[in-house]
Amino acid sequence: MNFDLSEEQQMFVTSVERFAAPVDVEARRRLRLSPTGYDRKRWQELAEMGLIALVAGEAAGGMGGSAVDLALVLEAIGKSNAPDPLLEHGILPALLLERGGASEALDGVLSGTTVATLAWTERGQRYSLKAKGMKAEAAGDGFTLTGEKTMVMGALLADLFIVTADLGGETACFLVPRDTPGLEVRAYRLADGSIAGEIKLTRTPASARLTLDLAALEDIVSDVRLYAAAEMVGLGQRLLDDTLTYVKEREQFGVAIGSFQALQHRLVDCYAKEEQARSMLYRAALTDRADAQKWQRAAAGAKAYIGENVDAIAREAVQMHGGMGITDELAIGHALKRALVLARLFGDVDTVLAEYALAA
Repeated sequence: MNFDLSEEQQMFVTSVERFAAPVDVEARRRLRLSPTGYDRKRWQELAEMGLIALVAGEAAGGMGGSAVDLALVLEAIGKSNAPDPLLEHGILPALLLERGGASEALDGVLSGTTVATLAWTERGQRYSLKAKGMKAEAAGDGFTLTGEKTMVMGALLADLFIVTADLGGETACFLVPRDTPGLEVRAYRLADGSIAGEIKLTRTPASARLTLDLAALEDIVSDVRLYAAAEMVGLGQRLLDDTLTYVKEREQFGVAIGSFQALQHRLVDCYAKEEQARSMLYRAALTDRADAQKWQRAAAGAKAYIGENVDAIAREAVQMHGGMGITDELAIGHALKRALVLARLFGDVDTVLAEYALAA
């Protein structure tokens, strides 16, 4: 089987690497400490590269990229340790809006003029996609929403919230622009420095309802799980590369610590874990998507396996660097914290592994 990248795939990977190159550790830290945790101008530049459009079909104004294309892009973002939230504010909203029939809102997301985010988590619900606390009620020709959502990524950056709500016992999705009356946001920072928040809606009118049910949401979440795993594979490679460089330079007892056999064995284990994670990623990405159950099972298994392996690599990287490894002074500190967030997006290792076991 030929695993070489096509000319177009290599172009996207190279573009991501070139785009992320100027953002060193200090620039990344400053960007995360900004009021919204990110830069709108940089987001516009990312959109102009076509990275968001890659997720949507050509009929919807996108470029119709495959799962492998998107996995390669996310892996490159992870390897570059880039701070760009392509997954949560580009790929995820674009999938929801395209499949939910919101073409006008989708155009804004693809062009980078609109930053959207999904509000789905509720207290006491863990990783369940089924909405309970947020209630939707018919009001004239539209709907009003009342309730709270807890972990809403990009809460201060988003122009548009895609909110899941209970409508007569069924989970439905609604669009709520940021400036809608009755919407309150309480922001906080996540482990990777990005800003999330809790949102509270009080009889807040929705601008539109998406044509998505719970089954459609679950299918989209499987896509996002795979792409989160892809970014983690890239982060794992960055963690391994930086650690290899460090142990060759750091000396103890007059020799480089990389010459110690015990560390060599541990690094070989990390290399094997990274290669196995990458193989698992592409095995899942090449799964037949026509079989929804098989696709969801493959994505869940890949995320669980990759999340566990990258976590092991990150912990070894930090231990070999010593205490400074967990700080924001080094790239591995940023990579570790981003991997922690991604490993818990739409289900931690135990949750997605249990889903995989049930579906097997």
